[in-house]
Amino acid sequence: MAHQHRHTNDHAQAPAGAHAHDHADMDFADMIPMLEGQARLLAPLYADALAWLHRQQPEPGLIVDAGSGPGMISGFFADAFPEARIVAADSSAALLERAHENAERHGIADRFSTVEAELPDGIVELEYPADLVWSSRAVHHVGDQRAALTALADVLAPGGTLAVLEGGLAERNLPRDLGFGRPGLEARLDVIEQTWFTEMRTSLPGHVRETEDWPALLTAAGLRPSGTRSFLLDLPAPLTDEARAYVIDVFDRRRTRCADGLDAEDRATLDRLLDPDDKAGLHHRPDVFVLVAHTLYTGTKPNGWRAGG
Repeated sequence: MAHQHRHTNDHAQAPAGAHAHDHADMDFADMIPMLEGQARLLAPLYADALAWLHRQQPEPGLIVDAGSGPGMISGFFADAFPEARIVAADSSAALLERAHENAERHGIADRFSTVEAELPDGIVELEYPADLVWSSRAVHHVGDQRAALTALADVLAPGGTLAVLEGGLAERNLPRDLGFGRPGLEARLDVIEQTWFTEMRTSLPGHVRETEDWPALLTAAGLRPSGTRSFLLDLPAPLTDEARAYVIDVFDRRRTRCADGLDAEDRATLDRLLDPDDKAGLHHRPDVFVLVAHTLYTGTKPNGWRAGG
């Protein structure tokens, strides 16, 4: 299981950033700067989400970050739950190596460990069951999402919580009318990305189509749905240099992903937006913003739960 929202810039997100999804053969090590930059930018959103989780699990002994990427969100969990042990689980050895480095820099190496694991079959036995399992934009990279949730639920202690960040709203970064090209560019990119996302899902090994009713899927995994909440990142214009660089990266990936589905006018608009010398482009225009909404679904393992029951 790789990735943070493979919002990895998976941004990692369909629909909220499906443009950043990346294929399984990608060199994840090359994605580290983007993944870490995105996590830093989204830190306020994660802080709100973790504060909400804290009310469900105030004192977890063990937290698993399933699909951890380079461990940035693992660090956020370490801050929010200072007594907990943190396990970062991912399918990429390169990302886990970076997660170790980040844990050392963060001063949490004494309560941090990693597991190289692939969902759903590779999730390993932990030293003891987890009280909180977090999965951000990882489950939709597994062909059988129901099996993935069941595997994550299986490592929970009775009374433990599984928190799944999936869905949300399509990200917005620009006004509807840019002053050139045809208005509504981002909405047209959304349509193309939804097609891409569906094709990505159906091409996964063992793909099973599911109604994406996450509380129902958590129930099928043997959990009791315990809450749904969406969290907002609202960075209005003018943006910081870091946030502007993030938006430029978003649109660079969108151009690569969507080019074949766009007409000539929209391709020309994207080229202008990405031209560093164009004063109406993303590098210079003053009206670029970041508006992101991610949805978190939680389920709790009943205290009387037994494997297979």
